[in-house]
Amino acid sequence: MSDYQDFTNSIKKKTGIDLSLYKEVQMKRRLTSLREKRGFNDFTSYFKKIATDKELMDEFLDKVTINVSEFYRNASRWAVLDEKVLPQLLKKKKKLKIWSAACSTGEEPYTIAMVLNQHVNFSDIEIIATDIDENVIERAKKGVYGERSLQEVPAAIKKKYFTQEGSLFKIDEKIKKCITFKKHNLLSDSYPSNLDLIVCRNVLIYFTEEAKQEIYRNFSNSLVSKGVFFVGSTEQIFNPDKYEFSVLDTFFYQKG
Repeated sequence: MSDYQDFTNSIKKKTGIDLSLYKEVQMKRRLTSLREKRGFNDFTSYFKKIATDKELMDEFLDKVTINVSEFYRNASRWAVLDEKVLPQLLKKKKKLKIWSAACSTGEEPYTIAMVLNQHVNFSDIEIIATDIDENVIERAKKGVYGERSLQEVPAAIKKKYFTQEGSLFKIDEKIKKCITFKKHNLLSDSYPSNLDLIVCRNVLIYFTEEAKQEIYRNFSNSLVSKGVFFVGSTEQIFNPDKYEFSVLDTFFYQKG
């Protein structure tokens, strides 16, 4: 057994993260580069160190969970959510049950809330936002972002929902109250149920085909009939009917 396989077994025992479900070539390359940067010649010595060093463990988790996010990423897709998907879902009920899965530092669930607020009051917005990395969840809860995260935000939205403090932008407390952040592992934890909308973007590309299929099945089971699954711009599902999905629009799938 290679020392990388030993490492993945040790990491699974220590953190619950199963690295074997991620694409090995990319993950191994990413972690080898991180390990070497920190001066370790092999994965055995690297694990011994990160197991007792919180800072190195946090850095490792950050690398594994690929935290790249910004508000209104791929703006044209958010326009489809605003103009087509949400009006359709809101015809049936005023209060939607929404899950932002693998939400990273929070830009995605906050964007969902801002878009939804164009249709309903704050009191009717309830979003569960989850990620495997507790550090990014803490950052998301703070709701404070640099200019780079807001590049795609329309000027009127920026003015309405953010307060500038020096070079940082703080999100409105009313938006923050709409979102419940929790730790969740897509590969091992149970999923919420009776959801109207699941947003999970630019994450599944890192998983193996088997892991991806399992996640798609779980997402489908979590959605109500006619519920919608919104994926990232590199994550088209090539056989959606296998999961009871049909194409609603580009990168939007409807159940049943």
